[in-house]
Amino acid sequence: MSKSFYLKTFGCAQNMADSERIKTYFQDLGYQETDNWKKATTVIINTCIIRESAENRAYGLINNVVQLNKTKQEPVKIIVTGCLAGVAHEDKTGKKLAELKRRLPEVDEFMPIKAISFELDPLRDKKKAALISISTGCNNHCTFCIVPFSRGREISRPMENVLAEVDRVIKEGFTEVVLVGQNVNSYGAELTADTYVSMGKKRFKSLFPELLEKVAQKQLTKISFVSSNPWDFSDELIEVIAKYPNIDRLLHLPFQAGDDEILKRMNRSYTQKEYIALVNKIKSKVKDAKFSTDIIIGFPGETEAAFEQTVGVCKEVGFAVAYLNKYSPRSGTVSAKLYKDDVPTKEKKRRWVLLNELVNKKGVEVTSNT
Repeated sequence: MSKSFYLKTFGCAQNMADSERIKTYFQDLGYQETDNWKKATTVIINTCIIRESAENRAYGLINNVVQLNKTKQEPVKIIVTGCLAGVAHEDKTGKKLAELKRRLPEVDEFMPIKAISFELDPLRDKKKAALISISTGCNNHCTFCIVPFSRGREISRPMENVLAEVDRVIKEGFTEVVLVGQNVNSYGAELTADTYVSMGKKRFKSLFPELLEKVAQKQLTKISFVSSNPWDFSDELIEVIAKYPNIDRLLHLPFQAGDDEILKRMNRSYTQKEYIALVNKIKSKVKDAKFSTDIIIGFPGETEAAFEQTVGVCKEVGFAVAYLNKYSPRSGTVSAKLYKDDVPTKEKKRRWVLLNELVNKKGVEVTSNT
């Protein structure tokens, strides 16, 4: 019987970029891809656990395959990768992996994404823009976020490898690229001893402005990047964006909340005033700059007055789009341990509707890309 795989991806652009390399990995092992999970010999699930809803969808697919296996002589192999597997493998005690195996005994393998080399040539769908991973992991430890526990500390790809991949996709006919990482504008900071001061704190200098400039000098009509943190958005980076018109003017700059006390609880390392000052600086330097953002609604301790601060930021900045997420505690995060989820679900929904009408005016919920 020939080997075939079905791959389902949940979550962010980083997961999508990872899945393109996963496809290459399994094709190199002699598998053929199928778009029908019921006909595959192996089902691979690239998981996202940043929110409960995404995690539950992964569990739902696992259960569907388990039910199918009850009717088949040759059971389908189930492989789970992505952040769910990552949390288990990043735990050096082995307890979380053992717990996951007990919880999902039907899963044959929990594959860490680190098993898939950055340097595998991705099997891209013929779409307009090529996703190019430049780093993985995160060092920031926002209290609501599971990523540092699922992907580990930030690791940057060598610049020459990234640029070589850009050259390959141009030869393949792509005219647009998206540079992808958990925090792209700290790219290479772990490789240098140089420091600078941003938002009142000493930080290691990023190599991202240099990388972005080198990519912008190539024959590309559009270069985008996700995701950014405000405290790493340096003056040097702003100058590079302003210099090259093929760098996307829609900049994704999450602010998460407008109230300083909530930002402090989130460990976001900036104040509302500092965020707005950064936006205004970018606007003054980059013609036609527009912004998308992420907002968490109903974070523990978010009073009506605190929420009004978020509304105020939205009005002042004028975001092109906001990815709105109602807070839910994620097991293993600092916020889940320290803070009570004290904003009622009904109130979170009311605030979500208000912000959606204010910023998106689409009437449908959108989910974050980060």
